[in-house]
Amino acid sequence: MGRGKFKGKPTGRCHFSTPEEMLVVPLLDLALSRKKKKRGGRRDRKQSSSQDVKERRLKKLGAHERYMRLQEQGKTDQAKKDLERLALIRQQRAEAAKKREEEKAAKEQKKVEARK
Repeated sequence: MGRGKFKGKPTGRCHFSTPEEMLVVPLLDLALSRKKKKRGGRRDRKQSSSQDVKERRLKKLGAHERYMRLQEQGKTDQAKKDLERLALIRQQRAEAAKKREEEKAAKEQKKVEARK
């Protein structure tokens, strides 16, 4: 067994029962790894693909800007969850501050009573 993070995990070693199985597995791997041929006739791929890439980039950039605008306005699901979480944190911090103030006041009161 190996050492480290993947100590108990299989390492990819295959255990075959017969020599025939040893020949079949590489053939299956070869058949699965072949690339499929693309269909379609020849065309000016450089020009059309570069235009497609530019269009996709512009669409992606526009979509990202719209999402960020909605995010700032608090209209996306993620923004709503974030705002809820922040409200909860603010509430917890306010309660903790109030509790600290009460404890501090109680401590001061005990000091005053001890001096008398």
